[in-house]
Amino acid sequence: MLSKISESLAGLSGAERKVAEAALAEPKWFVHAAVAEIAERASVSQPTVIRFCRSLGYKGLPEFKLALSASIGHEGMPYVHEELNADDDIGSVVEKVLGNAAASLLGERRFLKETELENAIATLIHARRVEFYGVGNSGIVAQDAQHKFFRFGISTVAYVDTHTQLMAASVLSDKDVLVAISNTGSSIELLDAVSIAKENGAAVIAVTRADSPLAQLADCVLSVATQENAELYTPMVSRLLQLAVIDILAIGLALRLGDEASLQLQKSKRSIHSKHVGYQNKD
Repeated sequence: MLSKISESLAGLSGAERKVAEAALAEPKWFVHAAVAEIAERASVSQPTVIRFCRSLGYKGLPEFKLALSASIGHEGMPYVHEELNADDDIGSVVEKVLGNAAASLLGERRFLKETELENAIATLIHARRVEFYGVGNSGIVAQDAQHKFFRFGISTVAYVDTHTQLMAASVLSDKDVLVAISNTGSSIELLDAVSIAKENGAAVIAVTRADSPLAQLADCVLSVATQENAELYTPMVSRLLQLAVIDILAIGLALRLGDEASLQLQKSKRSIHSKHVGYQNKD
């Protein structure tokens, strides 16, 4: 069902697309919401909600809700794990996993606030040093972020060990920025490191759920919302969303830096090329 909605986006009007994105972002909420609530959430009129349902081949909102409810099931991670069956062939697995990822990425646009992104980029531009903290899957995202940002000539590092994070946070200052990445935003060790960094005056950017304890501590929150049940399943989509947010920050920062960023990227590429040629000559 959600794959069907995703595939229909290109053929919908601008207003109907907003309704589709609301359904993709929060399918379980959508099933129980009244037409007025859906219209308000999507910033469209109530007749537009009905037109959207009819555009997808349903008589109206009740029939659409029944189909949507049946597709997302009852517990766990919707429209991937609940729909997968032991006898699914690989083609079905591909369709369901990619459909889930696409739906979540499209839905993320509703949760990211432009003002928070602008504040985050402005904070990063003026940073003496940027540190990325994350654990587990989020630690991999932190390392990816460090790999992107150091190419702009910014002093960066990624720490994925909680003890190292605590020690590193203790020597940050008001000239530094800490980017904390966490799916749940409730890791005690990470929260302790963030608290220490804030006590030292460092700015904190959080890539996490908007209602998490980490979000409450942060100066700037880049909300990542997923329907995953992390207690039962290894987070998959949340990692993709975190990576997308990091890419948005990196591109936004590059645009603000302008020629300076381009020069730094060229320098790094030239360095790699010259080293490669040097090794070839030695052979």
